[in-house]
Amino acid sequence: MAVVKDGRYALTLYRVLERYKNNSLVEAVIKTGRTHQIRVHMAYIGHPIVGDEVYGYKKQRFNLSGQALHSKLLGLVHPSKKIYMEFEAPVPEYFEKLMKVLKEKQ
Repeated sequence: MAVVKDGRYALTLYRVLERYKNNSLVEAVIKTGRTHQIRVHMAYIGHPIVGDEVYGYKKQRFNLSGQALHSKLLGLVHPSKKIYMEFEAPVPEYFEKLMKVLKEKQ
């Protein structure tokens, strides 16, 4: 997956929620839904997801077992019932710990 001139259209909107010394907490909204879309777009603009060894840095500064990427809210139209549904998930503990560490390092 990559951003290429003649590739399929993909749109990710994002905003910075909090800035740390070397990282930022962002809110991203995907408008299309391509494979690895947020990870590819953030790496493309020079700000890869913390913990992403595929699109980001091979050597990681934090001991995570995956990316610091969390879907807080998922909304969709049910394919057969044709009703809008939303699902929310709390921020995982490992993510909260990471943000605490980032705040302390400022």
